[in-house]
Amino acid sequence: MQRISNRMNRVDLAFKRLRREKKKALIPFITAGDPDLATTKDLVFTLEESGAHIIELGVPFSDPLADGPVIQAASLRALGQAVGLSKVFELVLDIRQETEVPLVLMTYYNPVFRLGLEKAAHQAALAGVDGFIIPDLPPEESGEWRKLARANSLDVIFLVAPNTPPSRARFLASRTSGFLYAVSITGITGKRDGIPDGLTDYLKMLRSITNKALAVGFGISSPSQVKAIGPLCDGVIIGSALVDLLARYGNRNNGFIQIRSFVKSIAEALTGN
Repeated sequence: MQRISNRMNRVDLAFKRLRREKKKALIPFITAGDPDLATTKDLVFTLEESGAHIIELGVPFSDPLADGPVIQAASLRALGQAVGLSKVFELVLDIRQETEVPLVLMTYYNPVFRLGLEKAAHQAALAGVDGFIIPDLPPEESGEWRKLARANSLDVIFLVAPNTPPSRARFLASRTSGFLYAVSITGITGKRDGIPDGLTDYLKMLRSITNKALAVGFGISSPSQVKAIGPLCDGVIIGSALVDLLARYGNRNNGFIQIRSFVKSIAEALTGN
């Protein structure tokens, strides 16, 4: 199967550009197919227009490891539309007709394994995917996937948590590409108030062991949190708060208005960090 190794990776380019401009990346997460794929496509454009630099698309999965109740519910709604990895690839290909915004897929190992690692990497690259976050794939067992991803110019993004020992964090940082995903809490996704105790020291430790881009996610849901975290990282990931807005406001127009306003407030909070 032909590799796509000469493609410029949009995630890497985005972080390089933002560093030159002394800016931080805003990385919103939405579940692909919630409530349907057409809405997801339009929402990607709305997020980009509202200030997103990289967009994370969740691939619906029935047995998530890291997702909290808000994103689990979104996945169930999308699964009801029969949305899976192949349909998300088709969605990305469609989105690529209109934008070059970096797109990272958050999925689990089972869908990738079932499709076939080589086929998954090749189809992702052809569609215009830029990287993968696979929380249940340990770095020690990721060699084959990382090799195939690298051959297809795809990032493989690993997560670290506050209870990750520095030696382990250094190992994960050495294996990640695109950025290192710093989980802000020991737990699942979901909105929370304030920032956890010890987060500042934890992020400073991560910053001291790697010069790769560092993005913080899980529980980040307000401009005040972003203002506190922004100076300590290269980007912030907002997920459950967005998914919850779309679910609560339901109506497409009202939901998009709320999401646009929220994302712009987060983008403004990042300005100057």
